[in-house]
Amino acid sequence: MVACFNSQADAAQCGSSSAGYAAWKGEFAGEARAKGVSASTIQALMATNYAQATINADRGQRSFNLSLDQFLAKRGAATIVAKGRQLKASQGALFASIQSRYGVPPGPLLAIWGMETGFGSQRGNQNMLASIATLAYDCRRSAYFTEHLYAALQLIDRGALSPGQRGSMHGEVGQTQFMPKAILAYGTGNLENAANALTSTANFLKAHGWRTGAGYQPGEPNFAAIQAWNAAGVYQKAIALMGRQIDGGE
Repeated sequence: MVACFNSQADAAQCGSSSAGYAAWKGEFAGEARAKGVSASTIQALMATNYAQATINADRGQRSFNLSLDQFLAKRGAATIVAKGRQLKASQGALFASIQSRYGVPPGPLLAIWGMETGFGSQRGNQNMLASIATLAYDCRRSAYFTEHLYAALQLIDRGALSPGQRGSMHGEVGQTQFMPKAILAYGTGNLENAANALTSTANFLKAHGWRTGAGYQPGEPNFAAIQAWNAAGVYQKAIALMGRQIDGGE
């Protein structure tokens, strides 16, 4: 097993295979207990298994290397735009309320919703806690996912998430796929509920500089907020393009 340490001198030892996961859980549990995480939540962490499917997915995110046209085709952009336009019309009051409060128009929200979960139809079926714990243990991005793991434990302690919460491969949950730290910072209610998830997404975008009435295409002021949502350039451009099409542009 290849091992390394994250930034804290006493931090649990990360690894690159399942071999050290049980020992890591024991070390991390001690650290979490010292930070005030409850015994029942630590018990839930200790019950998790190494999520090999999550590791496989983390190593194989090849779609982000596609061209924009290839990415749009692979993700079903035409279907997302068509469904997005329908939902914009049928749920006009909801989107008008969100736009009034946060300044975010329907298009980018619907594009994100469609891209992330097919408008709620594909929210993932992985154990959220196991996925994030596995990634916190894995040396590749241990520090990043350790922060999300502590956020997940805090959310479980609060009763905002259950230990059995299901999500996508990297621990994203809800209709628009929030990570735990983002739930703590921007979440507004149960994110399995579409209205709450869309409101939370608009809250995230506003907090990352979204300006009412400004454009959101590449080079325009609000594109930076879309960039904050996802680090992949091809994803960012796809959301901006689909959002414009849903909002009535070409």
